[in-house]
Amino acid sequence: MKARLPKGYGGGPQDMNTMIKQAQKMQELMEEKKAELDERVFDASAGGGAVRVTVKGSKELVSVKISPDAADPGDVEMLEDLIMAAVNEALRAAEEAAAREMGAITGGVGIPSGF
Repeated sequence: MKARLPKGYGGGPQDMNTMIKQAQKMQELMEEKKAELDERVFDASAGGGAVRVTVKGSKELVSVKISPDAADPGDVEMLEDLIMAAVNEALRAAEEAAAREMGAITGGVGIPSGF
């Protein structure tokens, strides 16, 4: 006598086809979301707004704004640090948004790097 599993359990071609279609749909959604995230801009500032930067989700630096007050020729090192801090913060915001929004699509399942 064969044991029978409830419908939807036990595999079979129909279940496999459904899984493949769901995976393809998820991949399409992820590609669309990645394209959307790549074009989104993220702003960050450092030094109380002395340096403001904008990056795209594709990790491209779009703009750098420096307050004239921050441009002290005697303290170039501080200005360099502010720029670096602002860029890193904007990139971190882009990365967090990508992880959050891709996680919503995948249901929290890890995704390969590059997406």
